[in-house]
Amino acid sequence: MKTTLLKPIVLVCFFILVLSCVKDTDFDQAEDITLTPVVELDLIYFDLDASEFFDQVNNVPRSTVTDTTEIRFLDDSEIRESLRRADFYFKFTNSIPRSFQVDFMFLSEQNDTTYTTQAFVNEGSSANVVITEFEEQIEGEDILQLTMADKVVVSVTIPSSNANLSGNLNLQSKTTYYLEIRDRQ
Repeated sequence: MKTTLLKPIVLVCFFILVLSCVKDTDFDQAEDITLTPVVELDLIYFDLDASEFFDQVNNVPRSTVTDTTEIRFLDDSEIRESLRRADFYFKFTNSIPRSFQVDFMFLSEQNDTTYTTQAFVNEGSSANVVITEFEEQIEGEDILQLTMADKVVVSVTIPSSNANLSGNLNLQSKTTYYLEIRDRQ
């Protein structure tokens, strides 16, 4: 007698479970899902010695040191459509007794300037290392210009230099990208 009641009870419980899970479920809502991932990436870094601002061979100061870095992350069409905001963070550690102007130029594959920004680094010394932080938030129309960039050129300009100048200028940076991914039909 126990086995004859067990089958109908299990069957009724199964139907209740199935009906309760499906009832009032709107599967069309799956199309309205928006993902908002946040991606943090290292952008550029360098460690410049003060001697790089003086040409020992020709015995003349070098006022600007330039470096180019490719940024292939932004050249993807899916990223271009999904990117809503980018936050740049630059941290300079300066032990050179000079201040600096640092220019960041974002360039397209054709070397057209798509976006620029600038930072000023405070003077430091070997006894008093100075940290200068710079943050920039990019959104709106500027984000479209940024996504057209294929590389970033960093130019570090020193007001004056000589053969006896010592110390280092270090840059560490990262970018936080805020994406919004929707179903594209």
